[in-house]
Amino acid sequence: MSGRTRMALCAAAATLMASCALLPLVSPVTWLMQAIFLLAVQTGVGMATRRVPLARPLTVAAQALAALMLLTLTFAHQQAIIGVIPGPEAFRHFGDLLQAGADDVSRYSIPAPLSDGIRLMLIGGVLIIGLAVDTLAVTFRSAAPAGLPLLALYSVAAGLSEGGADWLWFLVAAAGYLMLLLAEGRDRLSQWGRVFGGAPRTPGGEPGGGAVAPVRTGRRIGMVALGVALVVPLALPAMNGGLLDAAGTGVGSGRGGGGTISAVNPLVSLRDSLNVDEDREVLSLKTNTADLSNLYLRIVSLDDFDGTTWQPSKRSIEAVPDKFPTPFGLGAEVRRAEVVTTVSAADWYAQNWLPMPYPPSGVDIIGNWRYEPLGMTVVGDRRQTTRGETYTVRSLDVQPTAEQLAEAPEPPAALKREFTELPDSLPSAVRRTAREVTEGASSHYEQAVKLQEYFAVNGGFQYDTDVKVGSGPQAIARFLKDKQGFCVHFSFAMAAMARSLDIPARVAVGFAPGTPQGDGSVSVGLRDAHAWPELYFEGVGWTRFEPTPTRGSVPSYTQSDTPGSTLPDVARPSQSTSTGPSATPSTSESCAGQKPELCASESPQAAVAVGGDGPRWYVLVAWVLGGAAALLIPSAPMLWRLRTRARRLGAHGRTEAEVSLHTLAVWQELTDTAWDFGIPPDDSQTPRKTAARIVRLGLLDPPAADSVHRVADAVEQVLYAPSPRPTAGLAQDVRGVASDLRSKAGWSTKLRALLAPRSSVRVVWALTDRWADIKRRAAAARPTLRRPSSPGQQQG
Repeated sequence: MSGRTRMALCAAAATLMASCALLPLVSPVTWLMQAIFLLAVQTGVGMATRRVPLARPLTVAAQALAALMLLTLTFAHQQAIIGVIPGPEAFRHFGDLLQAGADDVSRYSIPAPLSDGIRLMLIGGVLIIGLAVDTLAVTFRSAAPAGLPLLALYSVAAGLSEGGADWLWFLVAAAGYLMLLLAEGRDRLSQWGRVFGGAPRTPGGEPGGGAVAPVRTGRRIGMVALGVALVVPLALPAMNGGLLDAAGTGVGSGRGGGGTISAVNPLVSLRDSLNVDEDREVLSLKTNTADLSNLYLRIVSLDDFDGTTWQPSKRSIEAVPDKFPTPFGLGAEVRRAEVVTTVSAADWYAQNWLPMPYPPSGVDIIGNWRYEPLGMTVVGDRRQTTRGETYTVRSLDVQPTAEQLAEAPEPPAALKREFTELPDSLPSAVRRTAREVTEGASSHYEQAVKLQEYFAVNGGFQYDTDVKVGSGPQAIARFLKDKQGFCVHFSFAMAAMARSLDIPARVAVGFAPGTPQGDGSVSVGLRDAHAWPELYFEGVGWTRFEPTPTRGSVPSYTQSDTPGSTLPDVARPSQSTSTGPSATPSTSESCAGQKPELCASESPQAAVAVGGDGPRWYVLVAWVLGGAAALLIPSAPMLWRLRTRARRLGAHGRTEAEVSLHTLAVWQELTDTAWDFGIPPDDSQTPRKTAARIVRLGLLDPPAADSVHRVADAVEQVLYAPSPRPTAGLAQDVRGVASDLRSKAGWSTKLRALLAPRSSVRVVWALTDRWADIKRRAAAARPTLRRPSSPGQQQG
């Protein structure tokens, strides 16, 4: 194994050893296997390009291109050209994944779930660090600076982790770096032989008192430095926290004995909160409303369903406004009342999202808080939490009638498209059950009420907090079959079934109404943690439903006033009122205050940006150029080879110099043609021996063999004769030899000789020589500073 190969393998191993520090941050750790495979391919590309050899910048560029294509194949193959060539759509997809990953990093506690965004950040980061280490240690043969990217990788992981086994990961990363240094030292010493193999021995056989071997000294220095690095931090004050550090103690990932509720990951935290032995108070409320049945405290909405779980979509945040805009979709004709609620959070309850009644119209709070307009939620910034906070929320008690909900027109097309999206992996039983349950319903509202009644009243479901949440595409179908679960199961299932009926739906997470106290306050405890579905009706907005039996309160607009009927009495609309979809979206107060662009039929999340008369010209030009590049790049070796052959076998000229150049070009074409068919050139042989070798290895017929020898004789004339005479028909001789080689080759050899000729590597060699020449000229043109001579030298 050569020294460069050994260094490349050590560089890749050191990168992987340092990346092990990222393992505690994410669960599961399957991303590491992908990173190992992609890093191995990237390292292999570097080893292959250095064997060509390529110029150093070209080697780095080839590895970077390979890494980009690997990431494209792994994360954006559906948006890429032929699956591996990234285009504009692929880069936009990368940007979306990175943004989603950044949101997940700030949202989840350790260990964070392995979302696609986080996976791209991890694997892409390992490839970038691996490329930097390989470039410094192998390409530029300087292993010491390669420790900087390794240190950066470990520092990021150590800054985000919660401690504990950080020393172990540091030990692994440091061992990888020392291994890289020792490999470089061995490679350098091998170039000098065994001069520094050790101290000389005395005639008696005892070692002399000379210097210790450099390798042994390097190992000792490395071990001492490693020990110092492990011991010194123990004497320094600890630094807690990090982007993924838990906000506080409690249920979830905190370190204390209390409980916090993770709003964005309700699958486990809600179940844990509902099953606590002691129902601890989370929030204390004082409100001016006498009806507490609708006083749900909403933390966040989950609107992105991937077939496995619901989670929040990426949304932009802004400064908290003094007055919140009117909720989207809420019309002026719907009755409402303003409610003022003062909320006091327990000093142990550290939640990044602010629990508020929905829809809020304003909030008075001190601290670093930000506002997410689409979900109308408030989130903490710069590690701001609800711990010990007291704040006042102004909200609306929206009181639609059953008639208003039944007569609601179709929602805007973009909103409907975004909030009715379902993955292909959703089991067909979910859609089938939704259709069976809502059979006979004449409106989306009646369908929604039938779904609620199916889960809460007549479907035979039982509320049970001991049931596991479940995961995977079959989780909802399994819940519909077993008919046991808690609020997560009921809300997730109803939202998915509503979407299958083209009703925009999402899941809200927060707290159900608490328990009134003797002093007039309302106590909200851990066991009040809850999840419920919200369905959208144009003119009313996002509307709460309660499918979980024995939990929360059933909304009044879904309760029946007629005995024996499961549906509210809805007066038939007059003949002047259309029951079909309206031609234009209904007007709501939100159009002027919050998202006016959604009131037309498109939303910024779902609409496709187009120009006045279609796509802009430069977009079309970019796609045309991208398509041309996708066709030309794979065929570049073949095109170059055809052009080179035509140029070499062209007219031989008139002067003696032109005849000599033509003869040498024809000889070059002959040897390259033999190379393309599997006979590599050997520049150490004379033209006559080279011709005999081509004839022997190519199994040429006598006419083709004579042609090869005629070309070789002409070359010897040019090289050795004082006055070389021109030889006619050399180009035709080469064409005959090529035809004979082609007739004896197999189909795979013929195909490679045409599409990927071996001789096309001369282009790479030419570029490498050109780059070396440019560097040589730049070095020659660089001014040199001469040391002034001393006075003594001037006198001498």
